[in-house]
Amino acid sequence: MAKSPLDSSPLTALDNVRVVLVNTAHPGNIGGAARALKNMGLSQLYLVAPREFPAANAIWRAAGAADLLDRVVVVDTLEEAVADCGLVVATSARERRIPWPLLTPRQCGERAVAEASTHPVALVFGREDRGLTNEELQACNFHVHIPANPDYSSLNLATAVQVLAYEVRVAALEAEKGAELSYADWDRPPAKASDMELYFDHLQQALAQIGFIDPDNPRQTMTRLRRLFSRVRPDDMELGILRGWLTAIQNYIHRTGGKGRPE
Repeated sequence: MAKSPLDSSPLTALDNVRVVLVNTAHPGNIGGAARALKNMGLSQLYLVAPREFPAANAIWRAAGAADLLDRVVVVDTLEEAVADCGLVVATSARERRIPWPLLTPRQCGERAVAEASTHPVALVFGREDRGLTNEELQACNFHVHIPANPDYSSLNLATAVQVLAYEVRVAALEAEKGAELSYADWDRPPAKASDMELYFDHLQQALAQIGFIDPDNPRQTMTRLRRLFSRVRPDDMELGILRGWLTAIQNYIHRTGGKGRPE
């Protein structure tokens, strides 16, 4: 369902923004999310291992947006849902031990519209009761936090989807009027999420081979490296250079008989 580069209309870019719901427990929230998307002119809904779908309650809650449910993409993992995306933003309701690059809802909408003109964008929402896991959050370029009332900050899933979908639509409407968007043009597209995951696997393997990390106890090293590359967001050519660099290191170790981590 990924789109190719789109025409000049920012509103058309909405077709390249997908909402991803992870392990949703209540099918009514899926229908509510579909309705929120259609309200704001978005059409792509991905479900990662929903507990119940298809479901009559989802159709009932979707009201006039049941056509979006007919086109829902259901996958088993978040990695599958965002594999072809150049920008992945995760919703997070709380502070993390290691902070991640953070966007406001307004910044999220602007960046999503600006980047969706050239590559797919994903907005990721977690489980109703506990959100996204640390591993899922670390697979995303940015986190976004909705600044709700701290005395009553728990948002219904469909409501959270509505807030970000609204910000995406507002950004597209502003861009239609000629407003500048904050995302700078670049000569190469950003590396896809699936390619970044392959790079992190390759990086961890190489770091273990040269003795920089203990593969059985890497502590927070890989998490912090993920955060570093999420901030930098290498393009596809830069990622190819990094992969080639790691391969050259591994080949050198092999040629010289290196044994990896010292005892």
